Amino acid sequence: MNDSFGEETLRLLDETKEVRIETRRDDDAQEHRTIIWVVVVEGEVFVRSVRGDKGRWYREISANPEGALHVEDDRIPVKAAPATEEATVNAVSAAFRSKYQQSSPSSTEAMVRPETLPTTLKLSPA
Repeated sequence: MNDSFGEETLRLLDETKEVRIETRRDDDAQEHRTIIWVVVVEGEVFVRSVRGDKGRWYREISANPEGALHVEDDRIPVKAAPATEEATVNAVSAAFRSKYQQSSPSSTEAMVRPETLPTTLKLSPA
């Protein structure tokens, strides 16, 4: 299985401000969708929970790492894994600032608070 997204998908995610993430608590649970932000850093896709570990979608995808991103009419199956390296987490914070600061300054600051940093997830194709 390819562990990186194609150029077209990366460009779409990089240019799209808001996506829907599809998660399930477990395989038998009902699908849940939430609007989130997504960033691309060096060809890799990252998301973070603005509500920290209290975010429902974050708790669900942490328990059951297979999900999907919905962008326009596309459903992109993903698998989530924690991104814990300090350099990566810092690069993701910088990407959130670069992409969102101008249009949503207070929400951007909420995304880079210390309590949100541990919820940084790398998404790979599922």
